[in-house]
Amino acid sequence: MCFQVSHRIKYVVFICLVFVTSSTCSNHTSQIKVRCFLSHLIEAFSQKQIAFFADDNIQKREDLYEALLGAIEESLISLVIFSENYASSRWCLLELEKILECRRKNGQIAVPIFYKVDPSDVRHQRRSYGDAFVKHERNYSFTVQRWRSTLSESANLSGFHSSIF
Repeated sequence: MCFQVSHRIKYVVFICLVFVTSSTCSNHTSQIKVRCFLSHLIEAFSQKQIAFFADDNIQKREDLYEALLGAIEESLISLVIFSENYASSRWCLLELEKILECRRKNGQIAVPIFYKVDPSDVRHQRRSYGDAFVKHERNYSFTVQRWRSTLSESANLSGFHSSIF
C-alpha cells in the first residue's frame, strides 16, 4: 500500500483505549490486564524508538479535546484497543470517529486490537457494548447512531485479537 503524507507527522502511532477508574469497577482485574498489555506495547515502542501518543493517562477535559484530535491527525497509525469498557467512554467514541475520518481523508492506517472482547460484539454492540449504548441513548441520543456505525466500521477492519498473544 502506498501511503502519501500530506500533513505533518509527529507520531508514528496513536493509541486509543479506555480504563475505568471508578473504585466500584466490577472488573478491576480486567483493567489491570489491559494496563499490563499497554505497558508491554509502550515498552516495545520505546525500545524500537517509535514515537507514540497514548491517551491513557490524559485527564479527559474539554480543553484537551483539541490536543487529542491533533495527536490523531499527526499520527501515521492509530491502534484502537477495544476492551470490555471501551464503548462506555464518550471520549473514545469521539476519538474513534476522528481516527476513521483520518483514515478516509489521509490514508491513515487504523488497526483494531480486540482485547478480550469478540469483534462481533463490537460490530453489533452486544454485551458490554450494548449496555454502554443503552446509557449513551439517554445522554447523547443525537450521536448514538453515528457511534454505532463507527464501531461497526472499525470492527470490520483487519486487526488482532488478544487470543493470539
